[in-house]
Amino acid sequence: MRSQLQYRLSFALDFAGSFAIAFIDFLAVLLIFHNVPSLNTWSVHQVAFLYALSSISFAFTDLLIGHLDQFPQKIRDGNFDILLVRPRGTLFQVVASDLALRRLAKAAQGVLVLAWALGPLAIDWTPGRVAVLALAIPSGVVIFASVWVVGGCLAFWTTDGGEFTNAFTYGGTFLTQYPIDVYAAWLRRLLAYLVPLAFVCYFPALSVLDKPDPLGLPQFLNFCSPLAAAAAAVVAGFVWRFAVRHYRSAGG
Repeated sequence: MRSQLQYRLSFALDFAGSFAIAFIDFLAVLLIFHNVPSLNTWSVHQVAFLYALSSISFAFTDLLIGHLDQFPQKIRDGNFDILLVRPRGTLFQVVASDLALRRLAKAAQGVLVLAWALGPLAIDWTPGRVAVLALAIPSGVVIFASVWVVGGCLAFWTTDGGEFTNAFTYGGTFLTQYPIDVYAAWLRRLLAYLVPLAFVCYFPALSVLDKPDPLGLPQFLNFCSPLAAAAAAVVAGFVWRFAVRHYRSAGG
């Protein structure tokens, strides 16, 4: 009974701490708009909408596969070899090895920010916009997860690569919290066409907010997040299978 109570107390403290950190993260957005009225053509509530979609998507990704951060250690200590002799797929075994529910705190914070953002925006909720918003979060989860898996595969060759992967996972969630038209041209191309992070929330937001793209990109991209997610998942699966097939175990 005491151990159960200690677990619940520990979980509550971890959840509260994670929620507080996520809240402080959003304060940075509000501080920006304390000094400027808008970011290019984006108001504070529109950027908050981007922030919320990015945070919710990343929170669920972190919940499901965030422990891939520890994957290089499995390679170094030889524990990945154990997964190779089991009947289930190696990627499934790696991502199913941990589920830290405290990571839902960021999702809860994202939902609150989303509610705050939607209030003043007065969106005309057509069936199409509802569908785009409903698909945006699962699509974002798949895109973030695919980037994480591809980055994690570096461990097969470098036995680490964590910093490089973090630049596209944790760094990626920061970039997607703001409209991509505020970034330099080379970074916009990277986010829109190579690492498809612009499809996490930027393009869905243009559709839901009925907002013209300041960059003048094709309008059909606003509806392509599920396709981008599917393509990213296919690439991630191919890279993972290729890496496992060419993996040389700790025993040689």
